[in-house]
Amino acid sequence: MSSGPLPMIVSVDDHIIEPPDLWISRFPSKLADQAPRVERRNIVSTRMVGAGIYELIEGDEGRPADCWIYDDKVIYVHKSHVAIPNWAVPGGDITKFDKSKMDLTCITYDDMWIGCTDPQARIRDLEAAGVEASLGFPTAVRFCGQVFLEASDKEVALLGVQAYNDWMVEEWCGPYGNRNVPLCIVPLWDVELAAAEIRRNAARGVRAVAFSELPIHLGLPSIHSGYWDPFFEACNETKTTVCMHIGSSSKMLATSDDAPIAVTATLTFNNAMASLSDYLFSGLFPRFPNLRVAYSEGQIGWLPYVLERADDVWETHEGWMHTRKLVPEPPSTYYADHVFGCFFRDNHGIESIHKVGVNNVTYETDYPHTDTTWPHTHEYVEKVLANVPDEIVHKILRGNALDMLSLDEDLHLVN
Repeated sequence: MSSGPLPMIVSVDDHIIEPPDLWISRFPSKLADQAPRVERRNIVSTRMVGAGIYELIEGDEGRPADCWIYDDKVIYVHKSHVAIPNWAVPGGDITKFDKSKMDLTCITYDDMWIGCTDPQARIRDLEAAGVEASLGFPTAVRFCGQVFLEASDKEVALLGVQAYNDWMVEEWCGPYGNRNVPLCIVPLWDVELAAAEIRRNAARGVRAVAFSELPIHLGLPSIHSGYWDPFFEACNETKTTVCMHIGSSSKMLATSDDAPIAVTATLTFNNAMASLSDYLFSGLFPRFPNLRVAYSEGQIGWLPYVLERADDVWETHEGWMHTRKLVPEPPSTYYADHVFGCFFRDNHGIESIHKVGVNNVTYETDYPHTDTTWPHTHEYVEKVLANVPDEIVHKILRGNALDMLSLDEDLHLVN
């Protein structure tokens, strides 16, 4: 049973709120007007209609909001359920944080709590909750940079991808000794360019890449097609972990068009479950021994049954599926060395930890989204891990994440 002090947490899923000048400041001057930029507009109402996709109504009577504009359209509007608003932290006292104030209200950068946008303030906020290091996914361009995939001019889009990664390495992470851990994006429309971007960033210490859990939903080839092999080879070669956030396929399961959004929110793990089934039977893990994937915000309680079912399918249906041509050993065999599950609240997963895999579980705070356990992260994990031995607590909160990100205990990169 846990008896000692908790280790400082390494969170594998938090969220970047990109500064307004990120792209404009890094684009060539002659292309500055084509860079993603921020405009302040009046938003009357907003409604979520997909993963990271919102329906907006603008009007003079609306509330001022900062909107990201790219490729002649609004790609994102800041909202208080994604970026903590100042009014949710009364008097600047984080112990009084009121999550009920996080809703679909559209906001400006002036309305945001400073930890959303400032890297040093982010570190201070998370440290106050027992978190030492944090891996952050993009916001304005969606969880794996899908916005650039949809752009009309792919040469400009490539500049956008590279500018984001340069800012990530040089400004958000570089000065802070891996307290903010770098996570790159890639040009999803060209696998050779994607592989090159993996290697370019790995050479400067990046060991994680955001990718789509189900690229087929983005109009891209599946992982079974062979198309992505150069990308996976680059990840295998550089030991870059493929991080797939829920919603990174721009599609979330909905049971019907009129189902409450709470139904979709309850079912968010479904894409992660489908993606893991893909990877287990793809043959990628036997071919790329250093390839590792992580399911960010996918939770972990569902993992034992999926592994059980995959092994049963592998064993029972070989006579007509011929699965062993690609996957010579039971699928769960590969899971142990290649897959990380990530959770923020999952009591069932912790109760099943030995079946989930004590070396395959990582923790996330999801700051600054409404699902976040901040600023009470320390208190939450102390409670949920109360019956877990200290050695396993260290793995869940820190050790497995360090392994996933190729960092040592002092947050130094392990080559």
